[in-house]
Amino acid sequence: VQLQASGGGLVQAGGSLRLSCAASGSIRSFDAMGWYRQVPLNKRDLVADITRGGRTNYADSMKDRFTISRDIAKNTMYLEMNSLKPEDTAVYYCYAKFGVWEYWGQGTQVTVSS
Repeated sequence: VQLQASGGGLVQAGGSLRLSCAASGSIRSFDAMGWYRQVPLNKRDLVADITRGGRTNYADSMKDRFTISRDIAKNTMYLEMNSLKPEDTAVYYCYAKFGVWEYWGQGTQVTVSS
């Protein structure tokens, strides 16, 4: 399975972006999918994830601003990001988990200017 993340870019503080993560195959069977983000020299931090059953989980600093969703028919997961802040600047990675297997997308850069 390959994951292709897209939708990043440059946005002003307070703006919005929608990230997409398109899978090369069906996402129906994944145990979970989600988004992590990483800034240079830091580890990847969880942004949000969604289980096969549709339960969502968010990092505390993002739960009121970001929304994770998926379209099973399109084999695509989304991250709607609103009220963006400069500290949201990072490379955003999508991932999927199936059993002991993890799949990662290539990352998409999000830059929020003040």
